Amino acid sequence: MKLSQYNYPFSPDMLAKYPTDERDESRLMVIDRKSGKIEHKTFKDILGYFKEGDVMVVNDTKVFPARLYGNKEKTGAEIEIFLLRELNRELRLWDVLVDPARKIRIGNKLYFGEDDLLVAEVIDNTTSRGRTLRFLFDGDYEEFKATLYKMGETPLPKWVREKVEEVDAERYQTIFADKEGAVAAPTAGLHFSRHLLKRLEIKGVNLTEVTLHVGLGNFRTVDVEDLTKHKMDSEQIWINEKTADMVNAAKINGRKVCAVGTTVMRTLESSVSTDGQLKPFEGWTNRFIFPPYEFSVPNCMVTNFHLPYSTQLMMVSAFSGYDLIMEAYKVAKAENYRFGTYGDAMLIL
Repeated sequence: MKLSQYNYPFSPDMLAKYPTDERDESRLMVIDRKSGKIEHKTFKDILGYFKEGDVMVVNDTKVFPARLYGNKEKTGAEIEIFLLRELNRELRLWDVLVDPARKIRIGNKLYFGEDDLLVAEVIDNTTSRGRTLRFLFDGDYEEFKATLYKMGETPLPKWVREKVEEVDAERYQTIFADKEGAVAAPTAGLHFSRHLLKRLEIKGVNLTEVTLHVGLGNFRTVDVEDLTKHKMDSEQIWINEKTADMVNAAKINGRKVCAVGTTVMRTLESSVSTDGQLKPFEGWTNRFIFPPYEFSVPNCMVTNFHLPYSTQLMMVSAFSGYDLIMEAYKVAKAENYRFGTYGDAMLIL
């Protein structure tokens, strides 16, 4: 498969700027891989496609307020910092992206907040826009972290909306968000409401968690025509024994194992034994899934409508079949489905 095959007629007005009023009121396109049948539903109708003993696997990562605005020393030039990950708790070292990065050099000091409450020193360059910062702060670690997060804002992608609003603090987070560490939400999970989870539980559908801390690599563009030459950024994942046992039991009993989102799919497919069983795991994955690919663990998935040329679109085309997914996207455009982070959902059976 080539990169150029993952284009489709797209315009920015197809992107959802805001979520639906209720999480489970987004639209749901249901695709049957065997028959090629496409149905149009509401997300809460997903209940009708699962039975007692089926398993849904969600990503319980939690988004933190990763975007900060500050000023450069001397010039006072405005800068934007995107926190990627904490490198050292004691030394208060963080990997970040800086914008604009051209004039931010090692040794520069950056100031944040009123009265320059927080100061950071640039101590290393990591990539063209990447820097390592050491934060300077009078106070213990908990005070520092609270101050850092208070100054930060929800890292909603700028292509969704230029300005973050009050609604985003709650809605750019899944209801099962628990383990902090993501700079982007696992968007397929945004459609689940507490009421819907309760109804799934009453029906006997089992919910279990994995963790993948979504990084900016999730949005990195593919810039090679030959997909075998693309390298995914590594992201940290956890699969516990409870989840592995539940998934394996469902597989043995011929039940559905549903990956809620591409991050869950990548996590599950990153720790598989030779006989196709899911194994507990803690570590990193840079798995890139694109056609042709034989899936070992999930037999259905929930996902959103993804942008052209994205690695997420490549993954769902590997799962559903390239021709079927491209036909589904054509139908979605004609039926005015909402694309992107706050958009509608797709269930692939």
